[in-house]
Amino acid sequence: MEAVLMVVDEPAAEAHLASVLERPRREVAAALRELSAEYTAAGRGFDLRLVAGGWRFYSRAECAPAVDRFVLDGQQARLTQAALETLAVVAYRQPVSRSRVSAVRGVNCDGVMRTLVQRGLVEETGTEPETGAILYRTTNYFLERMGLRGLDELPELAPFLPEVDDVEAESLEGSAIAEAVAAARDGSDTASTM
Repeated sequence: MEAVLMVVDEPAAEAHLASVLERPRREVAAALRELSAEYTAAGRGFDLRLVAGGWRFYSRAECAPAVDRFVLDGQQARLTQAALETLAVVAYRQPVSRSRVSAVRGVNCDGVMRTLVQRGLVEETGTEPETGAILYRTTNYFLERMGLRGLDELPELAPFLPEVDDVEAESLEGSAIAEAVAAARDGSDTASTM
């Protein structure tokens, strides 16, 4: 089983492994969990984890910086703030069209969306029946990179949202500022006509 897992390029599902190894799925699932526990107990430099619906080897967290330096040699390309924001909108609203993502972010996201598709974090998943717009969703690669088993493990948004009172206060403050600007403009218009 370990030999099979060493050659996969994406997480391998228990059912698929059971089929390839011609063993009962329950037996394969138990063996995978035992291997994972054994690697952890032995403090190996790698870990066997269940992510994105399948099993895969990963560098253990304390070894990750050395592995990153060796593999990437300073060539790691990080996502921009715009890409992270776009990816978050897709993750929480999927399936979602580019226009809907742009509306949520308040800026055009076409270029950013193309980058996320090229990096394999987002993929097309059909079209919106009403408009024919292409819909996007996150990929298994996204789950894998985030270390999630599924989308249900995404953190709740509520703790990051402002309180209703704060939003209302900002809205009232914004209204008061707008009224003051309008009054000042009306006053200057009146002054210029005198």
